[in-house]
Amino acid sequence: MGDENPIRTIGDYSKPSHEGYRNTIELPVGNNVVPLRFDTIRLVQNGCSFHGLRSEDSNQHLKDFLKLVDSLDLDGENREKTCLCLFQFSLRDQASNWLERLSAGSISTWEDLTTRFLAQLFPSGRTAKLRNDIMMFQQHHGESLSKAWTRFKDLLQKVPHHGIDLWLQV
Repeated sequence: MGDENPIRTIGDYSKPSHEGYRNTIELPVGNNVVPLRFDTIRLVQNGCSFHGLRSEDSNQHLKDFLKLVDSLDLDGENREKTCLCLFQFSLRDQASNWLERLSAGSISTWEDLTTRFLAQLFPSGRTAKLRNDIMMFQQHHGESLSKAWTRFKDLLQKVPHHGIDLWLQV
């Protein structure tokens, strides 16, 4: 019989170890995980990377990422798992650091991930400006109604939240 709790020295604790490491994203339980191919991961890394810079639009990044995932033609459950697996490969620099700082296993659904991503990486100043632009929208002098309507719809497309009514009330 071996000792279940061997005595460890401070030196033992200072050695690098992979034990205890868990990914921030906890995948839903199930046997039907679609294996990710290297070329799919590369496509995400090269096709839609997000660095977390102020000049980048996190809402647009999500749209671009979902377009890419939609091209993989997955069913609902596999789509959620694939999004969770692949999204971390789309992040670089500050955005990747943000994800790594979250608690291990703290994200388990696509909704969790997107909500936290937008809350952190869609700057509050941009939110306030966008809300103001929508609330104060006016047709420009000499602008046709169809051009004004298109411009207004473009503003609405930039909204990072699902329910615009709730978003505008904040």
